[in-house]
Amino acid sequence: MIPRAVRKPLAILVAVLALVVVVPVLGAGGVLLWLRQQTPAYEGAATVPGLEGPVEILRDRNAIPHIFAATERDAYFALGYVHAQDRLWQMETMRRSAAGRLAELVGTRFGDWALRLDRSMRTLGVHRRAEEAYEELSPEARLAFDAYAAGVNAWMETRPEALPIEFQLLRHTPEPWRPADSLVWGKLMALQLSGDSRDELFRASALKSLTPEQMRDLFPDSDPTAPVTLAAALDGMDLQGMLAALPDLGFDTASNEWALTGVRSATGKPIIANDPHLGLEAPILWYLARIVTPEHRIAGATIPGVPLHILGHNGRVAWGFTTTHSDTQDLFIEKLDPQDPGRYLTPDGSAAFGTRRETIRIAGQPDETLTVRETRHGPVLTTPDAADAAPEGHVLALAFPGLTAADTTAEALYRLNHAADAAAVREALFLHVAPQQNVVYADTAGTLGFLSPALVPVRRGGDGRVPVPGWTGEYDWIGYIPFDALPQAVDPPSGQFVNANNAVVGPGYPYALATEWPDPARAERIVQMLGDGPHTVEEVAAQQMDELSLPARALLPLMLEPLRTVPDLDGQARAALDRLAGWDGRMDRDRAEPLIFSWWERELVRSVFADELGPLFQSYWDLRPRALHRVLTQAPQWCDDRTTPDREDCTAMLARSLKSALAEIERRHGTDMNNWRWGAEHKAALNHRLLGRVPLLGEMFDLSIPTGGGAFTVNRGTTRVRDPQDPFSHVHGPGLRAVYDLADLGNSRFSIATGQSGNPLSPHWGDLVRGWRDGVGLRLTGDRGTLARDGATLLTLSPSRPGSSQ
Repeated sequence: MIPRAVRKPLAILVAVLALVVVVPVLGAGGVLLWLRQQTPAYEGAATVPGLEGPVEILRDRNAIPHIFAATERDAYFALGYVHAQDRLWQMETMRRSAAGRLAELVGTRFGDWALRLDRSMRTLGVHRRAEEAYEELSPEARLAFDAYAAGVNAWMETRPEALPIEFQLLRHTPEPWRPADSLVWGKLMALQLSGDSRDELFRASALKSLTPEQMRDLFPDSDPTAPVTLAAALDGMDLQGMLAALPDLGFDTASNEWALTGVRSATGKPIIANDPHLGLEAPILWYLARIVTPEHRIAGATIPGVPLHILGHNGRVAWGFTTTHSDTQDLFIEKLDPQDPGRYLTPDGSAAFGTRRETIRIAGQPDETLTVRETRHGPVLTTPDAADAAPEGHVLALAFPGLTAADTTAEALYRLNHAADAAAVREALFLHVAPQQNVVYADTAGTLGFLSPALVPVRRGGDGRVPVPGWTGEYDWIGYIPFDALPQAVDPPSGQFVNANNAVVGPGYPYALATEWPDPARAERIVQMLGDGPHTVEEVAAQQMDELSLPARALLPLMLEPLRTVPDLDGQARAALDRLAGWDGRMDRDRAEPLIFSWWERELVRSVFADELGPLFQSYWDLRPRALHRVLTQAPQWCDDRTTPDREDCTAMLARSLKSALAEIERRHGTDMNNWRWGAEHKAALNHRLLGRVPLLGEMFDLSIPTGGGAFTVNRGTTRVRDPQDPFSHVHGPGLRAVYDLADLGNSRFSIATGQSGNPLSPHWGDLVRGWRDGVGLRLTGDRGTLARDGATLLTLSPSRPGSSQ
């Protein structure tokens, strides 16, 4: 059965594939056969090398695998097998991204993004560090990674179906999977979710032209004053060039979690809600799976390419993550030795760089050789993108615990997967290195805990907000925050933990964790919804779908009031203001008000800040309710447009930006305001990263769907407002939602944004999209008999006998 998103029309797809790939080899008749061979076998029997005993894989009606095995090793083997069946292309791009080998596959046919990412990954040595992390694993954890790799390779060696369509289009055959390939995902996440080095460069750039007071206006509730650590070496440094040398791995700013003790729960036991927010695409990052063995049971969200459950429950404990937004990265300006530019200066004198050469292969082009240097602080950002960015005689190095050789984060996750109770969760998290995460956890006995584990640097001087001199030693790291001093608590008197990336510590915390925190609006709304309780599992799941924007409620009156007496607004503007005056701040996809307000806010940010920020504005351009609130109440001088001879006030800016917003909406959606819908612009961007770029194929494989919510709602719907074509496309949000019922973990609910399959020709490519959008949760439970009676398919894997042919 062809899914809805692929039905337009199949004849065109056949023609395109025949033209690009298949006809030169098979002819038109072979195309249909090849297309049929794309769907993996979900039932039957297969004999595979590497298994110790038979394994049963029952896939429920949503293609979620329930793996029944006699040993844990065979269960991890089977997980690798089903991941390869459903998501091999996703796995291939993940490991190649981390290894700096994407350009080898796609060249520059889609732009130079792959080559630029390869340069960054080679410079940071991500895959090398993953190989070192493998050596840090315990024998038990190493067995899991080894077995998983064997399962991936077993499918590739014995598969009855053709490789996924992406491999066919690129004429690529994947190499065998290695355990280190599974460890690189953690490195990528550590970099993405600890991206304050990019913030350092932005602040340093802004502080060259703005006053400390202006910085406070741009970032209210923080204190980004010009620190003494802004060294003279920053003069002459091309900070934008350095920014280009850092990997841009996407948004890093959002997730939600809240947890209730049994006192606040209608069940008498804890309830945990968690929805991590990352970039949206098809297939989504997450893959649901359940493992059942005599000694180990676990269910929840996995990542294709990784043998462990990232989020889930094991029948005894459950857990959820959000990002702490602590400052765990520093950029050090290193001074070259004037007597020998092949060395650099330290407090103890001249030192040699660690040096290696990296060869980047580029499809269709000559190889590129990159010389990578490392200092005592970390790798030097010396890719071609940053070759001329540092002033003469200096280079920039990145310090980050996630790039250390002794990274035991994977071991921590393995032990978390196997934790028997809340105390064991805390013991497991002692080994977590990066990224720093806020972990809520609970056990079936009723204990509820919160912990923010990681290696968080303690600095001799400075606060980590801007690049600092590396040759003096005065800003060096002198250790890490002790584990017992990290933010943590158990069984809170309030009966709840709430975090939506808001501050986890107050001003009395004895260590420097962060200098600023994301907007607390989502956390405030969660606390508001929780009230006094108690709450049922169903109520908590409904809270995850809440679309009320507290910042919109707070900002909108300040935008409306000055325009009430403006005489020259036209009828359309008056109608828009009337609509907004009656709006409750809910970002409903079927309403016009969220569209009008969001576009007006977008244009107001540009009108107010673009002239002062100049070239930096593109990096700053976002929905900035707190900054606008400050301008409209305390800092009206920003409303004067410095590019014009006249002196404008905030009323003029509000009227101008409203007019501009309405003109653009009319251009895109017509003049009848009754036909305007937030969901017409705010669509979850569930499109295929590769096939979405191919003419004709892109539209057919697009699973995008209108959604509600916005950047500051609990049901997060982040947009990239600086995008001139699709400023309100929903590009980032809760690709996974989970609610854990510690009174009955089988009653826990999960939802992912696309479908289990990464194959666009599978009926499970996009079958979960609408349910995810509408808040439908799935339970991962049932024995063999129950699953079979509910229509599950059965695939039995059996070990090959020695000497048997395959």
